[in-house]
Amino acid sequence: MYAVPENLPTSTFAAVPAHLRKTGPRPAWFDERPFASTHSFLEGPAFDRAGNLWCVDMAYGRIFRIAPDGTFSVAAEYDGHPNGLRIHRDGRVFIADRERGLMVMAPDSNEVRPLVTGPGSGAFLGLNDLIFAHNGDLYFTDQGETGLENPAGSVYCLRAGGQLDHIVGNLPGPNGLALNADDSVLYLNVSRANAVWTVPLGRGAKVKRMSVFIQLSGSSGGPDGIAVDSEGNLAVAHSGMGSVWLFSKTGEPLYRIRSSEGLRTTNLAYGGMENRTLYITESQSGTILQARLPVAGRALYSHA
Repeated sequence: MYAVPENLPTSTFAAVPAHLRKTGPRPAWFDERPFASTHSFLEGPAFDRAGNLWCVDMAYGRIFRIAPDGTFSVAAEYDGHPNGLRIHRDGRVFIADRERGLMVMAPDSNEVRPLVTGPGSGAFLGLNDLIFAHNGDLYFTDQGETGLENPAGSVYCLRAGGQLDHIVGNLPGPNGLALNADDSVLYLNVSRANAVWTVPLGRGAKVKRMSVFIQLSGSSGGPDGIAVDSEGNLAVAHSGMGSVWLFSKTGEPLYRIRSSEGLRTTNLAYGGMENRTLYITESQSGTILQARLPVAGRALYSHA
């Protein structure tokens, strides 16, 4: 349908150091994920205002902080499976946890505490990723083990005022998400459909005319993380393909960013000089990859 996009290389920015690589019995979480490294599973990268890159280790309940020189440190460790991470404008760290719901951590603390454990008196299926809108509303995906045979996933929004809204349901594996420039459209990676969907956000949390925006093919994991640049282009991490695809705002493929390590390219964050470096978590090897791009990433709520 389209010409083969130009390839862009990656290099290693940082890797989980030997002293932080877990050994011993594998968590039960690994049983259905033989592709994962045994020592960590990196996801959810996000930059703070000091230039530190934060990410999670979903397998072992750790929150990593990576200094600009690539040095890893453990900011927190707790009983959970953190999957996505975003930073609030006030410095708080918000975490989408597969086991425990929506969690929060103060910037000057190593304590991770529950914020929202489920809708009403129920429980979430298993949170995955999250994104702040410009007004402080927090959108997040509830994926659990949903798929085409059980399309029960959802997207929720925790309003800045504290109200929890159910945005859309009946989703086969909702994963990474991003917003367009005026927060009127949510881009949603639907892993088990191997596609990027658009979710128009109307007044009163009403969704109408949701559609498939980009249909991918191949991979054993589907699209995972997603990020938007300052021109509205979409960077989509294709887990299992060892690639990040950069699409134009109309959905045309511009570049293929190939992993220099493993195939599990899970999530993305723009940062570095001029905000033009894309940082990629690669969970098979436990590394953070980097690629220099021609267009800067969009400033997120943490930096706006």
